[in-house]
Amino acid sequence: MMNASAGLPQGLAGSKIQEWHLDRLAVVYVRQSTMAQVIEHGESTRLQYGLSGRAADLGWEPSRVLVIDEDLGHSASGAETRPGFQRLVSEVGLDHVGIVLGIEMSRLARSGREWHQLLELCALSGTLLGDMEAVYDPNTHNDRLLLGLKGTISEAELFLIRQRMAGGRISKARRGELAVPLPSGLVRRPSGEVALDPDEQVRAVIALIFSLFDRIGTVGGVLAYLADNRTQVGIRLREGPDQGELTWRRPSRNMIQNMLRNPAYAGIYAYGRSAADPRRRKPERPCSGRKRVERGQWLVFLPGIYPSYISAEQYERNMRRMDANRSRAQSLGAVRDGPALLAGLVRCGRCGRKMSVRYQRGPGVVLQPSYVCGMAASTWAEERCQQLSGTCVDEYVSGLALQAMAPAALEISLAAAEQEEGRRAETDRIWRQRLERADYAADRVRRQYQLAEPENRLVVRQLEKDWNEALAERQRLGEDYDRHLAARPRALTAAERDEIRALAGDLPAVWNAETTTDADRKQLLRHLIELVTVTVIGDSEQVDVEVTWAGGHRTAGRVVRPVAALAQLSYLPRLRQRAGELLAAGSTAAQIADALNAEGLRPPKRTAVFTKNAVHDLLSALGLNHPRNPSRRPGLGEDEWWLRDLAEHLGMPKITLDAWVRRGWADGYLHPGTRLIVVRAGPAEVERLRTLHETPRGQHMRRPWQENQEASTSPGHAYASSPALPLRGRNGAGTPARHGPPRRR
Repeated sequence: MMNASAGLPQGLAGSKIQEWHLDRLAVVYVRQSTMAQVIEHGESTRLQYGLSGRAADLGWEPSRVLVIDEDLGHSASGAETRPGFQRLVSEVGLDHVGIVLGIEMSRLARSGREWHQLLELCALSGTLLGDMEAVYDPNTHNDRLLLGLKGTISEAELFLIRQRMAGGRISKARRGELAVPLPSGLVRRPSGEVALDPDEQVRAVIALIFSLFDRIGTVGGVLAYLADNRTQVGIRLREGPDQGELTWRRPSRNMIQNMLRNPAYAGIYAYGRSAADPRRRKPERPCSGRKRVERGQWLVFLPGIYPSYISAEQYERNMRRMDANRSRAQSLGAVRDGPALLAGLVRCGRCGRKMSVRYQRGPGVVLQPSYVCGMAASTWAEERCQQLSGTCVDEYVSGLALQAMAPAALEISLAAAEQEEGRRAETDRIWRQRLERADYAADRVRRQYQLAEPENRLVVRQLEKDWNEALAERQRLGEDYDRHLAARPRALTAAERDEIRALAGDLPAVWNAETTTDADRKQLLRHLIELVTVTVIGDSEQVDVEVTWAGGHRTAGRVVRPVAALAQLSYLPRLRQRAGELLAAGSTAAQIADALNAEGLRPPKRTAVFTKNAVHDLLSALGLNHPRNPSRRPGLGEDEWWLRDLAEHLGMPKITLDAWVRRGWADGYLHPGTRLIVVRAGPAEVERLRTLHETPRGQHMRRPWQENQEASTSPGHAYASSPALPLRGRNGAGTPARHGPPRRR
């Protein structure tokens, strides 16, 4: 072994090494940047281990020499991934180390922060540093200056090395010669040439994924189809003892997204699709901290380099569709299962913003959609621009779409049949390939069993077990295939073809069929329509709808939406006049309902026609009721009202006041004799109820919040409800009611 202390001035070294230094440990720090250097550059590793002899020459006992070599294969650019360096810093900070030896100072740290941190700890604990040339004392001026210069040079060297390597990689990548990791379905031959995977099933599954996305349009839909058919994706292992071997894995959402985003499937060589972000890097994950780079900022983009599964045009189309599936104001968003058929297509005719969808439970716990333009309300706390029920607009636009598709109904049915047959044939081909692979695996294990010596039971027992497992797997796969064929035959039957042709003549029946999902209807509408602009005329029930078709043609129309109040109806004067005429003629409520329905007049709520009860409510709201005989009702106490009388006095719907009483926002009880509701309301209470009824929508939520803020910021100020808008009442049992006004219907 070479004498490591040769060339070292013994007098200089002896003047720095004190007796108490020798009582501590002499640490030899061994490091190589990569595992390839550890394997190929063995001489450097031997020189570093040889520093143990130098520690002995400097006066340390061999038993007091500690070798730290946990960082073999780790770069010195950071301490997070170097357990050996962290151990060294801990030992120095505990005053256990007399000298730290390294073949050169760059072995300790190539980061200025870590290097100067180590120097400061060595100076505080009196620890020396040594390399092949000299021993340094961080507490002396000249040595500290020299060590700082060495650390700066070491850090600059790392920067230059990285810069040269990065320049070389980019130069090679611009020629399309830099070997980058390949996705599933592409393999690299020993010559460096990239080819399609030789396994036929791997190629078939990847082609199926791209065809499914082209038809379905969402990653979730593709994943659901693969999961329903138990289709797995073939992956070539990139590392480990089985590198290059084929393994089958269950598809996941991230896997499908990465496949669709990877330009290599379109034959495009791309470099610089991601960049390192040190702020996102996690210490326990060395490969983390990368972010996706926008398409225009890629360093290299070379079409036609790789063999392709799809065309470059289809890749661009997939990227646009995935971007449109994102739920943003600028995009349509992905097709979902909600009943709002025009979600993502509706724009506000007043401000031009995208209208969002909101659902509420209606009769029968059925979701009822509404289109709301609430951007200004959520962003600037302004009033909502407009909102309307989604059913009326959906029905109108769906009718236009069915009329547009009627001339091509037969062609659509034939294309659907061909598409369904092609999809079934592709799925069946993948199943047969899986069976073929299982047959080969079972036959291979059988041949291994037959070639083994019967006397060698240690081997034969394992081969027999493997053969039985392969046969069981083949049988299970065959049974699954039989069940698959029973549920989805390989080809359409004659009855199925006749049914498709019959349905072609009745598109509305197909549209409204239970087997047609809302997602299917939405997907079809998005192929036909680019934009739907809606404008509510004032606050009335009339809505102007303009449909912009694919290609630019526009169709305008007007629909009627349900409104919350009678006063919002545009034909209210006509309705008042006609109801008064019928009432004056002595017509009953049922006769009035038939007459109003025959003339095309409709109630403001979500009901389609007037009924007997609806006519009673209408006449009550219009003040056209028959004179009632007060003697039929028992007398009431002071400040007590019959619910109908108080509702008429306040000018509000009877059902709204009834809801207030039931929820405790007004004080009332059920009269035991007449079974009618009686409301206790003095003059102040009547005024409170009137103010509450006239409060604009949303104001009841804003006022208590402002009062709570004032109460919390004013010292000694107790919370009290505003006298103009009291939010607490008492129910019939005398218990406090919960906060909040009634919901407007």
